[in-house]
Amino acid sequence: MISWNNLSTLDSYKKLQSLSGGVTLSDVLSGAAGANRVKSFQVPMASGLTYNYAAKQVNEQVLDVLKKLSEEAQLVEKFAETYNGAVINTGEKRLVLHHLTRGQLGKDVIADNVNKRDFYVSQQKAIADFAEKVHSGKIANAKGEKFTTVVQIGIGGSDLGPRAMYLALKEWARAQNLCKMNAEFISNVDPDDATAVLKNVDLPHALFILVSKSGTTLETLTNEAFVKDALKKAGLEPSKHMIAVTSETSPLAHNPDYLAAFYMDDYIGGRYSSTSAVGGAVLSLAFGADVFARFLNGAAAADKTAAEKDVLKNPALLDALIGVYERNVLGYPATAVLPYSQALSRFPAHLQQLDMESNGKSVNRAGEAIDYVTGPVIFGEPGTNGQHSFYQLLHQGTDIVPLQFIGFSENQTGNDVVIEGSTSQKKLCANVTAQIMAFACGKTDANPNKAFAGNRPSSIIYGKQLTPEALGTLLAHFENKVMFQGFIWNLNSFDQEGVQLGKTLAKKVLAHDTDGALKAYAELLNI
Repeated sequence: MISWNNLSTLDSYKKLQSLSGGVTLSDVLSGAAGANRVKSFQVPMASGLTYNYAAKQVNEQVLDVLKKLSEEAQLVEKFAETYNGAVINTGEKRLVLHHLTRGQLGKDVIADNVNKRDFYVSQQKAIADFAEKVHSGKIANAKGEKFTTVVQIGIGGSDLGPRAMYLALKEWARAQNLCKMNAEFISNVDPDDATAVLKNVDLPHALFILVSKSGTTLETLTNEAFVKDALKKAGLEPSKHMIAVTSETSPLAHNPDYLAAFYMDDYIGGRYSSTSAVGGAVLSLAFGADVFARFLNGAAAADKTAAEKDVLKNPALLDALIGVYERNVLGYPATAVLPYSQALSRFPAHLQQLDMESNGKSVNRAGEAIDYVTGPVIFGEPGTNGQHSFYQLLHQGTDIVPLQFIGFSENQTGNDVVIEGSTSQKKLCANVTAQIMAFACGKTDANPNKAFAGNRPSSIIYGKQLTPEALGTLLAHFENKVMFQGFIWNLNSFDQEGVQLGKTLAKKVLAHDTDGALKAYAELLNI
């Protein structure tokens, strides 16, 4: 029997609070014992990746209590409830089925009289067929010429995840001669965003993907109108240059204004939609359906490890539990995501939405106020750029911020040069390993301005190369980590009421249905 309880009521959490404030990293990482810790405090992930937590402030005692917390909170059992079709999204009374977009973990899930796994597979196949026809020229522009660019129009989860995934694979695909089409993205309702993209696009050879599950998203429909106006001014018929990704009940479905439509449903949240048609259409058009399938395989493999009951064999669950220890016991307010890979330049931005929109809650699943902190602030930039930006605060600031490094021993392109005895890739890897130890152990100095307190915890996910499979595993790891943390905090991680109030007020402003301070603010910008 599954029980949903607040974290503060769990005996294992009270035991966790009674422990000391974590290990001193400079002690446990010194000498031969430190080398052994680095080699042993790690968990294999799917797709050749590894999660290493040696520089986290945990020891066997803490880990034992975290295991008890996992059991008492029934975390793996709640995951099984999720992929087997329970109503996990209590706010909207919906199933949560993004795991089914990439694989079958449990029993068949029938919803709306449809086998949902079969439905998602059918959409993946429809996208693959469409992409092949575009690549071969069977679907072409009015002159019979091939489309060369695909432009995704969407916002939030319809942009951040797919954009991050595209950028992550773009140079890899070029190096493998698998780049079929260039991709661009329009998200912001700011007209300068669409203008900048359209100026760089050859309109007669551009195919646009309109992504909106409801078919009513204001920013997306505004940008669609912007694009249609540009197409008409260029003497082009918009319906011959646009496809839609939406739900079957939206006004975009079965609509002659689009060359084709591909479908998702209410059981896929926007920030969890990169493995659905939302990411599938743009990635399949850009790189080919086979590459998208490899990406899905990596995500599915990670989901299987997330179903493992043994915490020390379940990297997403272990990552989640350590994160809760840092947030709720050690009191750390934020987490920095630091990929030492330029390909992952927008991955931290995607994780900001994934984590903060999911677990930025102050009431539990029943709508009751909770008496403990929940999701941390997420931010980050690729290394080594971040080292010359905000690392000063991370090293010597008054707040301790846990760090999530990501690194690969090989780059994606195979292109490199030896400078001063080492390649650029070796220099990149040297920087990430140095930073882990610098944060953990610090440095004493007679000059306080040059002293580093250390004891700044970090973990690293590492592997050989960022491939489609590795990217899928990386994405699913963080999706599952966020899910597990939501379970621990007894939150509904799958709605986002916090974004609705601003939308409602914006409509009032545009309708001039305002008074008082709201009206005065609107007048500042001549609305």
